Amino acid sequence: MIAAAAALVCSLAVALPTQATAAPSTLMISGYLEGLSNNKAIELYNPTDAPIALSDYSLRMFANGATSPTNTWTGAAGVQLAPGEHFLIVHGQAVAALKDKGDIVHAVTNFNGDDALQLLTGSTVVDSFGQTGVDPGDAWIGADVTTKDSTLLRNGCVTDTDPSDAFDPSAQWVGHPSDAFDLLGTFSCDGTVPTPTPTPTPSPTATPGTVIPIGAVQGATDVSPMNGQSVTVEGTVTGNFQTGGFAGYFLQDEGDGDDATSDGIFVYSQSNPANVAVGTRLRVTGKVAEHYNQTQITPTTVSVLDGTATVAPTDVQLPLEDKERYESMLLRFPDKLTILEYYDYDRYGTLVAGTARQDTPTAVVEPGKPAQDLLAQNEANRIILDDGLTSQNPTPLRHPNGKSFARDNYFRGGDSVANITGVLVYNFDEWKIEPTAGADYEAVNHRPEVPEVGGDVKIASMNVLNYFTTLTSQDKNARGADNVEEFERQQAKIVAALAAMDADVVGMMEIENNGTAVENLVKALNAHLGTETYAAVNTGVVGSDVIFQAFIYKPATVSLSGKWVAYDYKDSRNRPTLVQTFEEKASGEKFNVAVNHLKSKGSACDASDPNTGDGQGECNLTRVNAVKTMTTWLAGDPTGQGADRTVVMGDLNAYDHEDPIDALTEAGYVDLEKKFGGEHAYSYVFDGMIGYLDYALANKALEPHVTGSAAWHINADESDLFDYDTSYKKPNEQALWAADPYRSSDHDPVLLGLKLTDEPTTPSPSPSPSPSASPTPSASPTPTATPTPKPTATPTRPGGVYTTPGYHVSGGRRWFTECESYSVTERCFTYIWATQIKQVGGRYVQSNGWVFNNLTYLPSPRSVWAGNPLATPGRHVVAGRTWVTECDTPKTGRNGCRSYVKASVLTQVRTSGGTSYAPGSTSWCSTTSSCSPEPTIGGGGPRVRSAPSHLSA
Repeated sequence: MIAAAAALVCSLAVALPTQATAAPSTLMISGYLEGLSNNKAIELYNPTDAPIALSDYSLRMFANGATSPTNTWTGAAGVQLAPGEHFLIVHGQAVAALKDKGDIVHAVTNFNGDDALQLLTGSTVVDSFGQTGVDPGDAWIGADVTTKDSTLLRNGCVTDTDPSDAFDPSAQWVGHPSDAFDLLGTFSCDGTVPTPTPTPTPSPTATPGTVIPIGAVQGATDVSPMNGQSVTVEGTVTGNFQTGGFAGYFLQDEGDGDDATSDGIFVYSQSNPANVAVGTRLRVTGKVAEHYNQTQITPTTVSVLDGTATVAPTDVQLPLEDKERYESMLLRFPDKLTILEYYDYDRYGTLVAGTARQDTPTAVVEPGKPAQDLLAQNEANRIILDDGLTSQNPTPLRHPNGKSFARDNYFRGGDSVANITGVLVYNFDEWKIEPTAGADYEAVNHRPEVPEVGGDVKIASMNVLNYFTTLTSQDKNARGADNVEEFERQQAKIVAALAAMDADVVGMMEIENNGTAVENLVKALNAHLGTETYAAVNTGVVGSDVIFQAFIYKPATVSLSGKWVAYDYKDSRNRPTLVQTFEEKASGEKFNVAVNHLKSKGSACDASDPNTGDGQGECNLTRVNAVKTMTTWLAGDPTGQGADRTVVMGDLNAYDHEDPIDALTEAGYVDLEKKFGGEHAYSYVFDGMIGYLDYALANKALEPHVTGSAAWHINADESDLFDYDTSYKKPNEQALWAADPYRSSDHDPVLLGLKLTDEPTTPSPSPSPSPSASPTPSASPTPTATPTPKPTATPTRPGGVYTTPGYHVSGGRRWFTECESYSVTERCFTYIWATQIKQVGGRYVQSNGWVFNNLTYLPSPRSVWAGNPLATPGRHVVAGRTWVTECDTPKTGRNGCRSYVKASVLTQVRTSGGTSYAPGSTSWCSTTSSCSPEPTIGGGGPRVRSAPSHLSA
């Protein structure tokens, strides 16, 4: 935000903080750092003449206008802070240079520029920062001081003991650039602050009124050699940003022939001249300054020169080395770049583009140096695209193509932009392109349909992004919708996503832990579907976190087997693992689903589990320990249902090359997203890099039954402009919402297909014994007609047609099934209405009729077959017949058996008099009418041919 703070004029009377007339008698806040990414710190200072016990103090952080603490540091036991000494609390994910200066890492520093702080001894506030209970939107701003992207030091030994009073940061604080780490530890009560900048080398002096090249003003380093001097330059206007907050324009000359110096400069003037046009040639005289490390001229006189000119943009490509030499110049990126990041697009109009989609390092390489190297490579191959404004929540938002962002003109992560053109600026510690023309945009990552994962049972895992029936307007500790309108918008999107996925079982994360939210969601989902399709597993309140996991399921296709169970890690960090055993109704097969939400990477744990800087974030050991105890627990059949097939799903807050996932795979679980989606699968975008935190992992017993797994990319690739939240959005942006699945959360849901039983045996249709034949008028001697094949479409619920008595229509074909009791189970005969071609007397005739298609034995527990030869492995003699039974083999599947009887096979004999059958060889024949002349008794069981034969009794 170039010069924005300096341009502000405060005309309102504000209540100044309580000022101390003498040095405070308590601990005070002396420094505040809100820098790039997670570079955040709070500095405490002892202004007294006696040691202070830090255990007597606490520091509270209040996020986003909250009136209850979001995080609290409870002091440092055993630490005595000597007079005049500093104590620095830093963020756990700050860069090493800042963490090295810190005395302790704590989550109380997980603040942004709009969050308030209170320093207390006991229950008494002795100092504060910001205004508790007020959210300024993005930052508190005073004259040349902002609480965002800044390092602030106290301007003296003063405190603010009223945390509810209006807050003007310029009243007690001096602003410095963000990440000014060298200033930490320099505060003293006399108000003097050593300057960390090294002594500059002697600078050239400009002769007043003499036109010099802009390159001479810029110089070859990051600070102008003429800083503080008055200079005169001439050039052509390449970009007018006098409105929108920048309050100035960019000037560029023909160059000085030195590639190490920039030929462009920013002129900080909102009206001199007013409404200056691009192409206008100007002579500008004014003072040079470094405003937040960008060189600018504040003009005293400006002359419009004759004629106009066009400055051709300089073509560059990523990685853009030594950006300083291009500062304020007009550039063009002709290459096709990929949209990577859009998190700040709705608030600030900024995007990040890079040479290609970038992977989160630990999603594709090992933690440590490989991850650090990839991160550096990612950062070098990207550039921020701004919108030419410094204001928050702009409307309408500027699409990269230069038009307004709209429902019919939006972008997704992974889309491409080419010929990005604009001036290169440096503000808030970041290099950005401020656009002067629209880029060539191409939509290449279109909104996808629900992935096909196959199988008979579909399971989904979905993060519902704090679905709370308690509104934040009712309870500040609630995390979801602020009001009824937002709640209805949020719920409609979640319902649309759930309805489209049509899963039989859904495990959800980030749902309110109040025992009723999941029931409310099911009610809304069923109302949308128009039928009582789903039911909830009602767990009530589990654990102490405000969010938990939940299950919903389709009672028509699956039933609950036993009760749900939860594993409590007792670490106050990981939410309990929720497990339920389900039974597929069509097959009677059972499976376990364990849905998780492990500790996040963003906030610190304790000294025993630090952020090591290897790319795995905070609390890695906490997640590893959770996974190890969880897999051991799951192996012990926690639901007591005897189901050995298990899938672990949910948000594990670890990428797939990290230690927690290694622990899962070492325990025998298969990462299904990697298996089916490959190394670059993703469900989440963080800092413009893709990866997946949301998993489906199958144990060894379940993995062979998995038919597919995929993330449905409806959230990670979408701007949050489409979400339910109306905060900060103007009416134009609020109207972008629609009751569809897109941006229903920030994580993509993950789907999984299961086929828990083998495909039904479907032999080819055989001729009817007594067809009603009618001669074909003109038959070809070499017919090409064949019997109508069995339908290619599997019935909607495999087994339904084959096990339900009566007439059916499926796949456009007519079916008939009749069932009868058989031993301790039932068997069903299925027929299909088919057309048959048969040779009669040298001619071919056609007939229509019912043709046998399939014999199905309904599944039943092995226990009811105890002692029956059909369920007892080995050789048996029953009623004079020899039988062999095999069980639990690859052919039978788990918990299955197949029996073979020794029988004579009839051989078909064709003569001039017709067709007859003669006794053939004796073979082993299965009870489903398949025979093998060379059985292998034991081992793998008989070899069974697929072609059916006719059997004699």
